[in-house]
Amino acid sequence: MNKEILMVIETVSNEKNVSKEVIIDAIEHALASSVKKKYRLDRKCEFDIDARVSIDLDTGEYTTYRRWQIVEEIEEEMSDQQIILEDAKVKSKDLEIDDYYEEEIDSIEFSRIVAMAAKNVIVQKVREAERNRVVDMYQSKIGQLIFGIVKRIEKGNVYMDLGMPDKQNSMEEAMIMKDALIPREAIRPGDRLRGYLRDVQSELRGPQLYITRKAPEFLVELFKLEVPEVGQGLIEILGAARDPGLRAKISVKSNDPKLDAIGACVGMRGSRVQSVSNELSGERIDIIMWDEDPAKFVINAMSPAEVLSIVVDEEKKSMDIAVAEEQLSQAIGRGGQNVRLASELTGWDLNVMSKDDSDNKIMEENQSLSAIFMDELNVDEDVADVLAREGFSSIDEVAYCSMDEFSSIDDFDEDLINELRKRAIEKIEAKKEKLRGQSNNAPSSAYSKSWSGEKSSFSLRRRVISRWTCLPAFSRSAFVSSDFARRRMVSPCFWVFLISSLCDWTGLVNDYSESRCTL
Repeated sequence: MNKEILMVIETVSNEKNVSKEVIIDAIEHALASSVKKKYRLDRKCEFDIDARVSIDLDTGEYTTYRRWQIVEEIEEEMSDQQIILEDAKVKSKDLEIDDYYEEEIDSIEFSRIVAMAAKNVIVQKVREAERNRVVDMYQSKIGQLIFGIVKRIEKGNVYMDLGMPDKQNSMEEAMIMKDALIPREAIRPGDRLRGYLRDVQSELRGPQLYITRKAPEFLVELFKLEVPEVGQGLIEILGAARDPGLRAKISVKSNDPKLDAIGACVGMRGSRVQSVSNELSGERIDIIMWDEDPAKFVINAMSPAEVLSIVVDEEKKSMDIAVAEEQLSQAIGRGGQNVRLASELTGWDLNVMSKDDSDNKIMEENQSLSAIFMDELNVDEDVADVLAREGFSSIDEVAYCSMDEFSSIDDFDEDLINELRKRAIEKIEAKKEKLRGQSNNAPSSAYSKSWSGEKSSFSLRRRVISRWTCLPAFSRSAFVSSDFARRRMVSPCFWVFLISSLCDWTGLVNDYSESRCTL
């Protein structure tokens, strides 16, 4: 029988891929449980004793010990398992509180009943060990592609076997929930599927591996698998947006100037992108060239629609996109699909409109800004129109814009620029002086309340707008050129103004509020 124990340990360990220590621990627990039951029946005890069994791995012999926990005061229901410290000291002087005192007792025979009890304990321990092994194995694979065979489909959820096809009752099972599947995807038992491992959880019913086929990360991982240049780091996939089963957009960047990122992802005669599309149930994939210039990136992302002009609102992180009337439906896409995917890919809120609507909106904004400049700076309509057209939205931007940026405006000479800046600064200073007087006359309690740390919607500038207008005289490269764009960007010198004004917060707040730079 001793040899049979060793054979059981060896066989179960090999079949279940579980360490021998786990099997030995299970058998020892089963034997100890049988000892407790036998002792209770033979002695007719009211409570169970505490027993421990130790198996010798060399001989297969096992020894049984009865043990008592050393406590200060014995609990009534634990009288057969506890002993007070004074009595324990009589047996051994080295014992302390919470230690165990053991005495060897006769071992029970490995009978059929004991074997059945051992089997149940072994099965439980093996399942726990296998569950922990699976969790540890796949915990490091979160965020990677997982391959498996469809085992069954229940209530729309797909269960995949990740183990060997001929392995029965495998614990390596993953689940794709109904809402994580590609819509209208035909899946049958026995099909081989790929998925993106999203999460691993250890539950009582077993380890749960949650896989998704709808996430944008799944699309990225498929391209990493199909395009060797991506795996080598020559091409980077910087983002992805999906309408699962219908259309997707990915942004790519080449780290090698000699390498065409889009061409490498498409492959010879579209073989690479077609392989990815087939895995996604025919999903159409647009490969977009990433650009550090947000305007140019959005232009690329709106493909296949041709963008005529863009108005950028950096504060709201939104862009107004103008396209030709005949391309308006293409730019928006079916159900807003194209503009929605472009927005997700770029991270900007995109408003698509026709060229006429865009011109009307810009005209209304310019008229409103022109009126402000005419009133605040005391200039004629022509000068105010130029300021509004060049992207200035407040007199603060006029006052603290750099000379280089002002000089790029063809309609302005140096004398006019200096005069405009002088008037803007004088206007700002006058308002600050006025508001200083108001703050000095205000009660101190009101001043304290205004700076009590209450939540407010402060911002440094009301609106920062950069405009790129695609005129017939400009080529596509000129449309997004750095020089052309730089003319529409507000100077960083504005921050100098902010730092210099920190000494008078009250004046700064009121000044900005009245000059439409909301704090």
